Amino acid sequence: MGIKSSTLGEFIIKNQNQFKYSEGELSRLLNSIKLAAKVVSHEVNKAGLVDILGSAGNINVQGETQQKLDIYANDVFMRTLRNRQIVCGVASEEEDDFIVIKKKHGGFDHKYVVLTDPLDGSSNIDVNVSVGTIFSVYRRVSPEGSLVTKEDFLQKGREQVAAGYVVYGTSTMLVYTTGYGVNGFTLNPALGVWYLSHPNMKFPKGGKIYSINEGNYVHFPQGVKDYLKYCQEEEEDRPYTSRYIGSLVSDFHRNMIKGGIYIYPTSTKAPKGKLRLLYECNPMAFIAEQAGGRASDGYKCIMDVEPNELHQRVPFFVGSVEMVEKAEEFMAKYPNDANY
Repeated sequence: MGIKSSTLGEFIIKNQNQFKYSEGELSRLLNSIKLAAKVVSHEVNKAGLVDILGSAGNINVQGETQQKLDIYANDVFMRTLRNRQIVCGVASEEEDDFIVIKKKHGGFDHKYVVLTDPLDGSSNIDVNVSVGTIFSVYRRVSPEGSLVTKEDFLQKGREQVAAGYVVYGTSTMLVYTTGYGVNGFTLNPALGVWYLSHPNMKFPKGGKIYSINEGNYVHFPQGVKDYLKYCQEEEEDRPYTSRYIGSLVSDFHRNMIKGGIYIYPTSTKAPKGKLRLLYECNPMAFIAEQAGGRASDGYKCIMDVEPNELHQRVPFFVGSVEMVEKAEEFMAKYPNDANY
């Protein structure tokens, strides 16, 4: 990656005419996300040096223990989106309900809402393993000028106008789509500038990596068990390699580059699945499809699932097309398991 590479700011400006209804708001929104990600990246990289490791002692709306960095990342993204005055509402995995944002001079006439998982895989922070941020952007459906409503957030994934993630790893990368392909930008920490390092990212059609928490094998539906046996069989192109980090962003990012499938199914411990439709699955599905991949609940496309609550959970299969389709073949043998 040379210094002459296109910067994220330049890339956004160059491509802002792709935003059908925008008059610059979506460009400014993406710029605010890159700013917040830069701040969180700085804090993540010094986490071992300051008192920001471990549990904060709180339980979030998901019933999960919040890590200190969960709270920090949530505050950074919420504060940045509020202060920039570019969205009419924000929903976060860490908040009980969505947040209404009113313009400083009054009114609610911004066009977009944002949903975010501010720090995906935060339990990995204590052991210095990659974590990430996920975000999703929708055009509001309620009338401009009115108070934002829950219906603005409960939209199918097909309605997204932008989605992306940031992976805080050996380098910090921001990967996003606005429906015109997927591009990745790497942060130069010395300059504080994001450079285009991975243009036009694509999932390989096939792959040899499967990512799933096999420790829960006995709790999985039979279709998933059968697919895992298929992955492990001694055949000409198998067995596949098992790679599971425990951070959706990190597992997804690796599989998009190398070819693979990520699975978080239903189980007897999590009958509806564990991942959140709005904060995790829909944005990653949008990115996957734009990169030539596929995303499913095991039976149908994730982005066709009708949301009915902000923190709705679903099973998730995402990755290289051929691998996801093969997993769906095994799942189709057990149609009753679709009633999660």
